[in-house]
Amino acid sequence: MQICSLLPSGTEILYALGLGGSVVGVTHECDYPPDAATKPALIRPRVDPHAAPAEIDRQVMELVARGESIYSVDADLLERLRPDLIVTQDLCHVCAASPDDLAAALTRFEKSPRVLSLVPHTLGDVWEDIRCVGEATGKKVEAEALAAELARRVAATEARTAAAISRPRVLCLEWLDPFYIGGHWVPEMAAKAGGVDALGAAGEPSRRVTLEEIRKSQPDVIVVMQCGYNAARNAADFEKMPVRQTLAGLPAIGEGRVFAVDANGYFSRPGPRLADGVEILAHLLHPELFPETAHGEAILKL
Repeated sequence: MQICSLLPSGTEILYALGLGGSVVGVTHECDYPPDAATKPALIRPRVDPHAAPAEIDRQVMELVARGESIYSVDADLLERLRPDLIVTQDLCHVCAASPDDLAAALTRFEKSPRVLSLVPHTLGDVWEDIRCVGEATGKKVEAEALAAELARRVAATEARTAAAISRPRVLCLEWLDPFYIGGHWVPEMAAKAGGVDALGAAGEPSRRVTLEEIRKSQPDVIVVMQCGYNAARNAADFEKMPVRQTLAGLPAIGEGRVFAVDANGYFSRPGPRLADGVEILAHLLHPELFPETAHGEAILKL
């Protein structure tokens, strides 16, 4: 089976199910596991990923206002690869390509490949998407085992937080300029890690928030998890902007509980590593219960 993945989380799921050898095309952002980055890239962004957060937001809004896609699909390459299955998503057209981005490219095919579109909103949805990919690729047994193990790990973390004396209020910043809070599975991750999302609601989309909303939320912990960025980029963007001064007076700032994390790896992508993300959050929120983490490289204290 020849498979093309048009979203990084789909690529991670395919590799986790032992299908890396069947993956023949990916996106420009597919970098995990490392072998994925060696595959031909079918998707390119129409915005500059290296620009400052405010400039990226401006470029995205400009494309959306014109009714244009944020991504371009290499139709010629897709036609040459001739996949049997294409894994894509229809959740966030800013974060990854959507089925609509495929429309023109697929008109070239005499017989269109199967398109599997993933639309997760919660951790349970992500585990179910793993099962769907397994069903579509003949890896049903492996997918069930993987989904069950991920759910078990999250449940174990949640059970351990029952001993916590308090549940810190955590502000999960998905973007810095303008401010956006993490949505969908992120508030649920915060809850299972023993915290309370200060502004987000489980299963609901990420949304833009005002400085006044942030101040009123009085977070005990702030986690900078800009979508698509690693810990170093998130830390750099935070330090470049007057964010610390802007948020002065919040408990998290006063107590020095502000962190940048590898959102690209453990929070933004709805794939297997979300279980690691819950464990990372548990370490940040309850170091007394989780004094160590296997992913120290994914965290920078600000």
